[in-house]
Amino acid sequence: MHRRTFLTGTGAAGIAVAVPPRTDAAGDHTGGKVPVPAAARRMPRVGSGDVAALCDAAEAVRHADSRYGGGSEDSQSAASLLVSEAAPLLGGDCTPVVERALCSVAAEIARLAGWAAFDIGRHRIARGYFRQALYLAQAGGDEPLGAYVLATMALQAMLGGQAADALDMTAGADRKAERAPRVRAFVCLVEARAHARQGAHRAASAALAASEVLLDRAAAGAGHDPRWIDFFTPARLAADATEIYRDLRNPRSCFFWDAQAAVMAPSDFTRSVGMRLAVVGSARVQAGDLDQALALGHRSADILNGVDSRRAQDYLRTLAAALSPWHGDPAVRTFLARIRPVPGIVPGDSGVPGRA
Repeated sequence: MHRRTFLTGTGAAGIAVAVPPRTDAAGDHTGGKVPVPAAARRMPRVGSGDVAALCDAAEAVRHADSRYGGGSEDSQSAASLLVSEAAPLLGGDCTPVVERALCSVAAEIARLAGWAAFDIGRHRIARGYFRQALYLAQAGGDEPLGAYVLATMALQAMLGGQAADALDMTAGADRKAERAPRVRAFVCLVEARAHARQGAHRAASAALAASEVLLDRAAAGAGHDPRWIDFFTPARLAADATEIYRDLRNPRSCFFWDAQAAVMAPSDFTRSVGMRLAVVGSARVQAGDLDQALALGHRSADILNGVDSRRAQDYLRTLAAALSPWHGDPAVRTFLARIRPVPGIVPGDSGVPGRA
């Protein structure tokens, strides 16, 4: 697919499809469709410097998302970056090499816009951006990025209760990422998480082990991995592994992986660290250790206090639901009162051991 097909709307339904609905100054609703700027039709000359500037902007958005969440101003800027900066360049004149690089960075920006929407619970909008990212990655011949976008979509499906769909997506992503071991490692990790949601112990452990092997290969210099996957380190793998074993109701393994993930600094990976602590807190409830669960819950809430992420708050909700059978306990009641402003926390039977 040519990049200009994307602009006309015949490929990825155009840049307009996934922009959140807005109201103009006159009060007219746009219905979420923003036309491609006129600059995109003037076919500017595009060079490697333009692509580098977009890469730097995308990198800044990625780091801001990790620290402040998808609802933060910096994270939300990915949508305007796609429409105002990337779209005009996609309609420009450039060499084939620059064209491929431009499509790739535009795809990453579209993915970031989708990720920001996903993080704050705007799932339909997120899917629209992810589809755009797939088309642009295809236009740029960027198979590793296409694999990463598919893995991101699989993660969205898995967290939305569609683990089988997630596994189908990871199978397609794995085929695209053959030459990028770190990207393949991430795909295998998402596969492991989907298996864990289905309660498939053996399959989840096998996929996690495959992810570890691929990550070791990447660290040894095998393959060609892009810079946008550099966040995926052994510590990040360990952080996600805690959730795999929490879902498999294996708290001992969850605690083992938590120790490996402890090197992640809250100042750099704020949302990830806060979510991991909530996950480990839930595993502590499974193990019958309410005191540790509450300590982790309070620490998680402290870290996530400045993070604008519906997804992160969902993790606190999950911990609160696990603790709710003990709502008569003063310490539990204090924690639940702290989390109660977050909608959706309801008492229920968690099936976990009680306090001794």
